[in-house]
Amino acid sequence: MTTTLAGGRAARRQTMRRIRPRRSPAVPLLLAVGAGAAAVLWLWWHNTPSIADNTGRILNAGRITGLLAGYLMALVVLQMARVPALERRVGSDRVARWHARSGRYTLCLIAAHVFLTMWGYALQAGKSLGDIVQQTVDSVEQLPDVGKAAIGTGLFVLIGLTSIGGIRRRMPYDTWYHVHLMTYAAVFLTFWHQITTGNDFAVEPAAKMFWYGLYGAVTALVVWYRILTPIRLNLRHRMRVEAVIEETPGIVSVLIGGRRLHRMGAEAGQFFRWRFLAPGMRFSSHPYSLSAAPRPDMLRITVKAIGDHSARLRELTPGTRVWAEGPYGALTAQRRSRGKVLLVAGGVGITPMRALFETLPGAAGDITLLYRANSTQDLALWDELAKIADERGARLMYAVNSPDGERPDISAENLRRKIPDIDRHDVFMCGPAGFAQSVYEALRGAGVPARRIHHESFEM
Repeated sequence: MTTTLAGGRAARRQTMRRIRPRRSPAVPLLLAVGAGAAAVLWLWWHNTPSIADNTGRILNAGRITGLLAGYLMALVVLQMARVPALERRVGSDRVARWHARSGRYTLCLIAAHVFLTMWGYALQAGKSLGDIVQQTVDSVEQLPDVGKAAIGTGLFVLIGLTSIGGIRRRMPYDTWYHVHLMTYAAVFLTFWHQITTGNDFAVEPAAKMFWYGLYGAVTALVVWYRILTPIRLNLRHRMRVEAVIEETPGIVSVLIGGRRLHRMGAEAGQFFRWRFLAPGMRFSSHPYSLSAAPRPDMLRITVKAIGDHSARLRELTPGTRVWAEGPYGALTAQRRSRGKVLLVAGGVGITPMRALFETLPGAAGDITLLYRANSTQDLALWDELAKIADERGARLMYAVNSPDGERPDISAENLRRKIPDIDRHDVFMCGPAGFAQSVYEALRGAGVPARRIHHESFEM
């Protein structure tokens, strides 16, 4: 059984908008981050006297790694704050990769800071490198706030271990997510020793005020966007499950009703983090894309059962309260820069592509959708896609395995054969990481510039 959810007049008006691509602020943001790191280096250099011996060199190396680690900690938390300017302009996928990379750098700097500082303290006390463990114990017992920092460092190590690809893939998503939230506690615990034991902040009151301002601003953003904004959104719109409909075996659509949903600011191609207040699901929050253009009274997600949470969606009953956070994601019409567009979907990646297929501006023949699935039975929402293609004069193609299991050839040559002017298209793509990578390479081989291939992937 399938369900059709049209976008209504608002979605149709969207198809008439002029194409005005929005530039990503990623480069200016990275330059600002680099400028901040340069300021930290200058602070260290400004407060560093001439270094006469090996002990001084080791201690000052510990100082600079500690300062840089503290700076990156603030950025790690900022990247978790879900600031709309980052999530919707830069893209949730890129922010997630920045967060993962920043976290790895931070952990390495913390390890270097602890090792170098304790080694330097041991040498100052007339001990050797072999006494570093005892020196660490002594420092935890004697120096202010270093005990808190030790606990915070342990939490960082735990978070880092659970974020290793092989370990993360074996952990339930909810377990990994809640362990990851301990980043806030780790940053809080390690912050105070920076102020009380950091020489740079003791001799430079302006530096201390800057550090308080940096962490205070990040804390305010976290409180506003991760706590207050979701509370306001859900109290205003009061969402509930309206219906759960099986689209194909293993894939269900959840219709979500509420008040004035068009004022949530959601666009086709975006996603929310959804929490369904049903038994066994209240403490699970998962990201699912909208599979239809938002309507004033209805949102829809379409989900494939690939885990415990997604498999339980079919058990939801009408009236179940829904808690949502978002919208997030930059895979929207605002990325478009050309008149013609190719949408490429792999498996359940059809959900944001279906919404874009309905709403992207374009005349007849401008929009093409290529849908990859294992079989024709796995082509979820196919009836809807066919209807949209017929109404808009758009082109709809599918690529499925042959009866003997042979995979279709989505190569640069085949793409150019099917779409001769593909190099003059924007391409929006969503699907599994392996599929997305192979299609990306085929698109580049077919002459599509990288800047016109739009894709959000959360592989870290």
